Amino acid sequence: MSEKPSVLFVCVHNAGRSQMAAAWFSHLAGDRVEVRSAGSAPADEVNPAAVEAMREVGIDITAQVPKVLTVDAVQASDVCITMGCGDACPVFPGKRYLDWKLGDPAGQGVEAVRPIRDEIKNRVEKLIAEIAPESTK
Repeated sequence: MSEKPSVLFVCVHNAGRSQMAAAWFSHLAGDRVEVRSAGSAPADEVNPAAVEAMREVGIDITAQVPKVLTVDAVQASDVCITMGCGDACPVFPGKRYLDWKLGDPAGQGVEAVRPIRDEIKNRVEKLIAEIAPESTK
């Protein structure tokens, strides 16, 4: 594969889970992947508890803004990971779809968001190892 693999993280509001997943992916895989996140019904802002939980691990997502899910974003991605958005994600042949069942951080304090953040990190690490392993050269 000559071009970088691309991943799209989708949740309803694009304010918590998908933002944390995209941030972890970018942080851990660097420029080996292209990463996007979007929501089927984007919120006005990223969940403050998600921002705080990521700040605790040294990742700043304060500049992120929830984005609307578009057909183009799905078509441009090799792997689409949904996080509780149900049937809102358009399905295209040849794409890989994963559904990560995760707690919803909406309305939760940072204490409740930490385990969600850590679970997302574990799943992201496994996905990176699978689709964009580090060169052993």
